[in-house]
Formats: sequence, C-alpha cells, structure tokens
Amino acid sequence: MRKTADAVIIGGGVIGCSIIYHLARLGITNTLLLEKDVLGSGSTGRSQAICRMHYSNAITSTLAWQSLKTLTNFSEIVGGRSGFVKTGYLVIVDESNKHGLEHNISMQKSIGINCRLISSEECREIAPMVSIHNNELIAWEPDSGYADSYQVTASFANAAKQMGAEITLRNPVQNIRNPTNDLYSVVTEMGTIETPVVVVATGPWSKSFLLQIGIDVPLTTVRHQVASIARPTDLIPNHPSVGDTIHNFSFRPEGDSLTLVGFGEDDALLDNYNQGIDLPSVNQIMPDLINRMPDMQDAYFRGGWSGLFTVTPDWHPILDKIPGHAGIYCAIGFSGHGFKLSPAVGQAMSELIVHGQAANIDLSILRFNRFEEGDLLGSSYQYNVLA
Repeated sequence: MRKTADAVIIGGGVIGCSIIYHLARLGITNTLLLEKDVLGSGSTGRSQAICRMHYSNAITSTLAWQSLKTLTNFSEIVGGRSGFVKTGYLVIVDESNKHGLEHNISMQKSIGINCRLISSEECREIAPMVSIHNNELIAWEPDSGYADSYQVTASFANAAKQMGAEITLRNPVQNIRNPTNDLYSVVTEMGTIETPVVVVATGPWSKSFLLQIGIDVPLTTVRHQVASIARPTDLIPNHPSVGDTIHNFSFRPEGDSLTLVGFGEDDALLDNYNQGIDLPSVNQIMPDLINRMPDMQDAYFRGGWSGLFTVTPDWHPILDKIPGHAGIYCAIGFSGHGFKLSPAVGQAMSELIVHGQAANIDLSILRFNRFEEGDLLGSSYQYNVLA
C-alpha cells in the first residue's frame, strides 16, 4: 500500500469507485481507495438498481440523466459491463399528485429527458399487464431500465486501477489526523497514508465516521426491503419498471422470470438491522402488486433482502467540501438514489476536487450547510425516493 497519495477515497461502494475512476480520467492517478470489507458490500450491493430520471428537482434529474448516458454506453466509456437492461419506467400517481406529476414532467423535458404524460389507453398499449384505475395519472420514460450494481462498481474500480490508482480491501480506516495544515494522515490497519485530499464516501457509516473527526452531519438510516417474486411468465413474460406512488413501492423485472419489488422506509440501526425480508410485509404488499398487475395472482415469493438508505432531511445527497476542514470532501446521504446517480456524481466530485467546481452542474444546491441554512429541497410527492 502506498504511503502518500494525491487523494484518498474512503468507501468502496459505487460512489467511491466512481470518484476514483473519474479522478484518474482527469489525470489524478496517485490515489488510494480504502474499503473496510469488499467492494459493494454496503448499500451498493443491496440496491434495487432501477435507473430512472423521474425526480422533483432538476439537480437529481440531471445527475440521473447524465448517468444514464454512461450506463447505456458503459463498455465504450468505462470498459467492462453495466448490465443495463432497457425496460422503460412508468410513474403512477393519484389525482392529488396531478400538479406534482405535471411539474416534474415539464422540468424533465426542459433539461432534455425523454418523458411524457400518457393516457390509460396508451399505457395499455405500452404495458398491457399493468392495470390503471380511475383518477390515476401516468408518466412514461421509455429510455430507463435497470443495471447491475456490482458490475458497475467493479468496472469503475478495474478501470481506475488500470490507470494507476490503488484499491485496498479489508483495510478499515481507524483515524484521520491533521498534523499540518496541508496534509492529513489517514490511519488504517495496514499503515498510514499522507494526503492533502480525503473523500468520504462511506454510505451508512458516514455519520459515525465523521463524528470521529468532529464533524456532525444530519443523517439517519432507513431499511428498504426488496422482495423477489417469481411471476407467471406465460401471462407476464416481461414488464416495465414502475414507480407506484399510490402503493408506495417500485418494481422491475429481473432476468426472464422474476420481479423485484422494493418497499419500506423503516428506521433502522446500522449495526443490527435485519438484512433479510419480513414475510408479513410481503403478505401485505402482494395484494397491492396484484392490484397493479392482476396476473401476479399466480406469482409466488422466492426470497429477498434488505439494505439501508442513508437519508438526509431533504432526501438529497451532500456533495461538497466540508466547511472548516480544507481538503476533506464528502459524497454522502444519497437517500436511495446513489447507484443511479453514481457516474455523474463521480465526474462532478472529481471536477470539484481538481478544478474547484463541477463543469456542467451546480453542486452548491447539494452543499453541506444547506440544512442549517434552512434551504432544503422539496418534493412533489410524499413518496420520498421521488424527491
């Protein structure tokens, strides 16, 4: 392990790996990524991995749109595979959220995203297996889909290493010391690294990690469950990805015969949350899934898992240099959005580190101090992951 680096990235999820890759693209290759376990072992590996652009704020829609361009051309841009599968994405809301849906679609069109409001008749043509009820409204993103979070993470890491970056696994950071104004000493089990730049991309561990160095950040963790359902392929050979704000869940196809249903935002403790799935919760969501796709009445439960969302008060990430701590940057608090935003976040953060600002996006909207300033981003819906 190298003893000095131009930048040290802490956290080997998709965000940390995207940042070290994009730093290398900018010519900063004397870098080191430190991961306490293996790549993608935190929230990344437990993502539902839907890649859609429907949000309530232009900053997140733009990051998702820019990221989708990379995920759909991954082998040419990064190398390796993203596992992207184009399914299209439906957003379904009730009449009370009509204005929110119209606002979001107008905003997304203004930045160039291919999306539109559709009628229930058009929805039946696009997705005949999806049932739309009275007073429900629908938006359609034909270019969206899902990808493979592990393949994306590993591909970013491999490409960074090929350009000269170093990645060490099972090497937890024990402390960060600042013996001079210009260099930090990052202390790990394998040794100490001197660096002028530290990037914290530690997912659910971000709050406790930053508290160790005297930085308090308003983060909580919530548990999100993903149920794997075997669908009747003779009746539903495939289907689009769907964000259902009425039933507060999302679902997407997985392979040729499974459907992954994501649901739940229950408060959870980092060290002892249930990483499995609650069968009573599955029993509760199945009637709603059948309501949305009636032929799922012949489906059956196959398994599932739970992961953690690291949530900020406005369900948007913090992408910034930490005030009062020159040289320490953070990319944290993604609130369930991280995977789908990761390519653009890696690019923007690397530009912030190298050039002092991102080239094509205003990251000040996601600044560290916005919470204490009372300048939070809002949502068009109560379904938080579409904020």
